[in-house]
Amino acid sequence: MKHLILTIALLVYSYASYAYQKHTDYNTKDFKISKATVIHDTSIASTIWKITVEGNAGLTTPTPAGQLHGAPVLGYVFPTTLQPEDVGFNPTSGIVALALTSHPDFDDTPLWDENSDKKFDNDGVIWHPHWVILHEDKRVDGGLSVKQFKKDDKTVVLPPTNPGMPMYMDSPGYQVTTQRNEILVVIPDYRIHHKVDFKFDAVSAYMEVNTNDKDRPMLGVYKVYSILSKELSLPFIVQSK
Repeated sequence: MKHLILTIALLVYSYASYAYQKHTDYNTKDFKISKATVIHDTSIASTIWKITVEGNAGLTTPTPAGQLHGAPVLGYVFPTTLQPEDVGFNPTSGIVALALTSHPDFDDTPLWDENSDKKFDNDGVIWHPHWVILHEDKRVDGGLSVKQFKKDDKTVVLPPTNPGMPMYMDSPGYQVTTQRNEILVVIPDYRIHHKVDFKFDAVSAYMEVNTNDKDRPMLGVYKVYSILSKELSLPFIVQSK
């Protein structure tokens, strides 16, 4: 009996160590944020969102899990004070965030061919943007998850570019580029209802997909690597150019 208990304990410890290792493998300078800006460029009627890191932005991508359940997602995230209606959702509680993500196990941008190979379902690893609504979720270590809803909820409104998942998520298709220590995305003013006076923050995080466990969210934040403001206070403002 003692041997059985010891074996179970070792298995649990090994799994916990493995799970923790999954979350910390990516805790490098590539996700250590040193600066973030959102600049409104009136000459092109767009906002330019940029995160600067100590390492190489976007160089590190997740190691595939080989399946959807447990699939890792890495993200550079801009939590904002924008309202859900500004990006095409119905009014709902939570934080509107722009997440620049990479996840090799699945593709959630069915309208876009980010690697230009004329296939639309094989480029999830390419850094791409999502609008999401984040809310507090104590079921995951990072304390946040993408807000879900019941599939038959008639009050839910999603942008037409959404990927078809029962979450407040959109795949808007904005161009994401990386160069050395910077990752940036350009958003036309009309795509955010010409709102250019919001506040924001910058976060890097490890997220994970869950399709089997009813006690965890479908897409939760399991590890936060860096928060520019330290306390997620969204203190930064859009600059004009």
